[in-house]
Amino acid sequence: MKAWQGRFISGSSDLLEKFNASIGFDYKLFSQDIKGSMAHSTMLAEIGILTAKECEAIQNGLAEIEFDLKKVIEEGKTDFDIKYEDIHMMIESLLIDKIGDIGKKLHTARSRNDQVAVDLRLYVVHKVTEIQNQTASLMKLLLELSEAYVDDILPGYTHLQRAQPIRLGFHLMTYYQMFKRDYERLTDTLKRTSVLPLGSGALAGVNYKTNRELLKNLLDFNEISEHAMDAVSDRDFVIEFNSVVAIMMMHLSRFSEELILWSSSEYAFVEISDAYTTGSSIMPQKKNPDVAELVRGKTGRVYGNLMSILTVMKGLPLAYNKDMQEDKEGLFDSVETIQMCLEVFTAMLSETRFNTVEMNKAAKQGFLNATDLADYLVMKGLPFRECHHITGSIVKICVQTGCAIEDLSLSQLKQFSALFDSDVYKHLELSSVVEAKKSYGSTSKESTLEMIHKAKTYMDQLV
Repeated sequence: MKAWQGRFISGSSDLLEKFNASIGFDYKLFSQDIKGSMAHSTMLAEIGILTAKECEAIQNGLAEIEFDLKKVIEEGKTDFDIKYEDIHMMIESLLIDKIGDIGKKLHTARSRNDQVAVDLRLYVVHKVTEIQNQTASLMKLLLELSEAYVDDILPGYTHLQRAQPIRLGFHLMTYYQMFKRDYERLTDTLKRTSVLPLGSGALAGVNYKTNRELLKNLLDFNEISEHAMDAVSDRDFVIEFNSVVAIMMMHLSRFSEELILWSSSEYAFVEISDAYTTGSSIMPQKKNPDVAELVRGKTGRVYGNLMSILTVMKGLPLAYNKDMQEDKEGLFDSVETIQMCLEVFTAMLSETRFNTVEMNKAAKQGFLNATDLADYLVMKGLPFRECHHITGSIVKICVQTGCAIEDLSLSQLKQFSALFDSDVYKHLELSSVVEAKKSYGSTSKESTLEMIHKAKTYMDQLV
């Protein structure tokens, strides 16, 4: 008989049993559920609901169940009987089978509503820490690559058109900044996730003077929820986590897209290691960037998980509703997806070879020094808009004649403006163009090295 079945005349239909059960996926919370139950039993003993001996029996029983479940799950034997409904009822049933009626006392002063909530929060807190560690590894790799390639120049693009020359180290630091924001968003998510809901009961609190401060300390939460109904009906932390992970996947997807483009023959800027590429079943010459493509593709499923939980929660009246059982599968999938993507993407990037010769060659094409030609005239006293027009006219002639700006003679340049002098050619050199950027956060070597140094200092604080 189920724990809630006392008021029912007949049993559940087999169809309901199958439809209602969540044990097929929420078994992943077994460790968190046992941790929460151990803390709860300690608290019950502290307020006199359990004797010390009863608490010890419950604690020992739960420890044995955790050991057994861990072994079973590691062996892939997760086809648990749906009669249990969920992992919470399964563990309680196993405990009662193991230690007898003492196990029935464990659920005093709590509901499955606050039990599920505490399990889920413990899970998210744990996974945030793991994901942050993986993110930090990727950030460190980006710093290493940025410093290694600080002297190499490639085209910077807007609209996928060559725009201005930049340092490869500067380009890679762009992604460092993205993942730094992701790391900090995860930290911020913890502020609202590390809040203890246990002790809220079903929705209105419990009829016992429980010690929630003790529970908070035992479970390493930062705060205690202030409102029982909100505590059991809140899934904002799941939504927020899914949102942060979706943004992180977007950043991984953008990076993947560039590597896909750069590994094509049209760019030839990078070569991804054989270990992270695949071949074609029919075309022997192919080397496909499948890892990057899969990361890009899996971004869509993480977006879908975010949209799913938002939709589940959008019309729910207070407090707990069974709809909220749908919060877990998408969450688990997002966790597993982001962790796998971070692991394989970091490994792939560490074995990617950057073809700096091709990058430099591309930077010398496409009139990437045109803006600096205009700025040269600005320094001579002309208004920028006039300089822009003159430079545009020069580029038009170069396009028509098939030459670069620096290929034009000084007399040819003077036909557009008498302000041109022989020093203009120094300003048009690729190295000069890059170093001319003096603003804070620019692509000059000094600026790029400064941002790398600041990033290293930041990373040292994370350890």
